[in-house]
Amino acid sequence: MNEPNNKIPGLATRQSAIRLLDAVCRRGETLDQAMPAATGKLSNPSDKSLAHNIAANVLRWMSALDAMIDSATRNRLADDAKARMALRIALAQVLILDTPQHAAISTALPLVHGGPRRLVHGVFSTVMRGIESGKLKLPEYPEIPGETLDRWTSNWGEDVANAASEAWSTPAPLDLSFQSDDVGSLEGTKLAPKHLRIFPNLPVTGLDGFDEGQFWVQDLAASIPARLFGEGEGRTIFDLCAAPGGKTMQLASAGWKVVSVDNSAKRMERFQDNLRRTGLAAEEVIANLMQWEPAEPADAVLLDAPCSATGIYRRHPDVLHCIGSRQIEDRAEVQRALLDRTAAWVKPGGTLVYAVCSLEPEEGEEQIDAFLERHEQFAIDPVRADELPTGISPAESGSVRTLPDTLAEQGHVDGFFIARLVRKS
Repeated sequence: MNEPNNKIPGLATRQSAIRLLDAVCRRGETLDQAMPAATGKLSNPSDKSLAHNIAANVLRWMSALDAMIDSATRNRLADDAKARMALRIALAQVLILDTPQHAAISTALPLVHGGPRRLVHGVFSTVMRGIESGKLKLPEYPEIPGETLDRWTSNWGEDVANAASEAWSTPAPLDLSFQSDDVGSLEGTKLAPKHLRIFPNLPVTGLDGFDEGQFWVQDLAASIPARLFGEGEGRTIFDLCAAPGGKTMQLASAGWKVVSVDNSAKRMERFQDNLRRTGLAAEEVIANLMQWEPAEPADAVLLDAPCSATGIYRRHPDVLHCIGSRQIEDRAEVQRALLDRTAAWVKPGGTLVYAVCSLEPEEGEEQIDAFLERHEQFAIDPVRADELPTGISPAESGSVRTLPDTLAEQGHVDGFFIARLVRKS
């Protein structure tokens, strides 16, 4: 332990992990937002991936890890204390990532200094003895953070909230969207046209057909909004908030003339990479939707609105630590403004699909109910069961809502709300 900090193997990665957790827990950033600054000193992509993986698992299992830490301390450590953060990182590595104990503690101790270092070593040792004796163990599933759990239980019921914890505990499957129904040599479960669900043992870039642009990664629920437009037959559609391009590629492969708009130049770089790889075409626009104005209305508009993103918590556990009622209200105001602005961009008789990857009714059902009250020229165009993937059904209102218990036996899907509206002629 006398080795200089900069010579301890793996320490820089753990320092990046603690910076990621600090960004999420103290400043309310997402892991994606925090990654560039937190991991900027790491030159190896695998080290950056490990730092992200450690932080993500700490966030996913935080309640259980904290309960273990608190069982071994006389005076409770502050939630944002460096000692607690270091212990969370060490325990997550041993209990979830199967890191040897000596490697976990040797890279955790240098994260703190002075007296807290002895505290960290003592608490870690006590917890390990408790685990080895069987007195301590991780629960079967991670616990959804309290405010979110209360909100989801109130909105969707206890069974759905329990399903959320279960879905949070296992790696999400890989859903692929294809340009055609030909999935090539890949094997998996086909839950919809142009779809395949797999549990790969290779990076997606190593799968057959990736380099040829036959498919792209897209959660099954995320593929529903574009499916609801059907074949384009050369008609024009605006794909709003389009990056990284999954919905644009779906629409282009279905024969739509796509105008794709997003305000992030960085995200549009990935969008352009995806279009080049697949050979699909779209008109790309980098602009703020509250400032951009199309030359004329389109036959259809897809508004995949900015939202709380609580529906993608399986892959992004940080959102449940960053999002509360205030953030949900803020997102709902943005959605309201975007719906009002973009409604005029739909031709009479045309279609508007509104989608959010959120499990919050304020951003979904309530948002559309309020929109229809303000815009009498629009009405719900009910989604039919035969338009949806196997195992997903439309709601009584004619919209689509996917929840944590949707397709649970097949590996779950992201939480989405989708409504298809028609502008009356």
